Amino acid sequence: MNKKRILTGIRPTGALHLGHYAGALENWVRLQDEYECFFLIADYQVSDYADDIDTVRQAVFEIATDWLAVGLDPERSHFVIESLVPEHAELTIWLSWYVGLGRLQRNPTLKAEMDELESRSKDAVPVAFFTYPVMQVANILMPKANLVPTGEDQSPHVEMTREVARRFNRLFGEVFPEPDGLVGRVPRLVGVDGQAKMSKSLNNAIYLKDDAEIVTQKVMRMYTDPTRIHATDPGHIEGNPVFMYHDAFNPDKAEVQDLKERYVVGKVGDVEVKQKLALALNALMEPIRERRARYEAQPALVREALASGSGYAKRVAEQTMSEVRAALRLNYLG
Repeated sequence: MNKKRILTGIRPTGALHLGHYAGALENWVRLQDEYECFFLIADYQVSDYADDIDTVRQAVFEIATDWLAVGLDPERSHFVIESLVPEHAELTIWLSWYVGLGRLQRNPTLKAEMDELESRSKDAVPVAFFTYPVMQVANILMPKANLVPTGEDQSPHVEMTREVARRFNRLFGEVFPEPDGLVGRVPRLVGVDGQAKMSKSLNNAIYLKDDAEIVTQKVMRMYTDPTRIHATDPGHIEGNPVFMYHDAFNPDKAEVQDLKERYVVGKVGDVEVKQKLALALNALMEPIRERRARYEAQPALVREALASGSGYAKRVAEQTMSEVRAALRLNYLG
């Protein structure tokens, strides 16, 4: 194929939510017409893997079903389970010789995740926690990706990938392109509780599979302006999660502007603002829920998408590793 390539993915920790949609998935759907896309379920990289394999197994299929539900097409793109392409692990080992431990420890995403892991675990941080950022580099370089659509918090991994590609190419000849990153329309979606990030672990997410009633309940409980006691009090738009969601998901910009103008002068209550947000979200999510229900009723189609995409990705990986081994002069017996 003559199209440039994309590699992007997610760790299987559970079903996907609106943060994933606005930060990544809607971009992926659009880009699959322009690029050859590899969408990776990174099961090697789940920190709880050893403790809860059943949850990981379930999440693999939850994620693939969500991908199909939002409109990712396995006829045009490749759904890949990382561990079904063991070449990812081999490339990780070779590349790990060209990434210093200090470089990993300065990665802000890794530092935040380590702090979280240490706060909820009495055990030492596992070695795999240091190797998974290198594996993310290997994931991107394996199909020779030109573009990496990612969340804002993953941008440091893209920059590290570019550094590793440059160093490898300088030492061993041109093998890998240096990929560019692409952050989604909404780099980081706050949780419904006003926390800095929507997250399963914080229990503050609206999931793509949530039904209309659950979505409405979550919206009506959303954090708003803590300084506003009565509907007639002037309110603040800046930093107000409900209006952040309106800006991100309500296509009726005139309605959003009207709500904002009335809110700042105390002429609309939080209830009306939230009700209109719930309507906008459910209108967005209803087609996704309908497609998801169809795929849940036909799980063989989900498995087929994963098997086909993983098989194709393995063939691509075998070719890449052949070039890597040649560049590293590993043909000892040749």
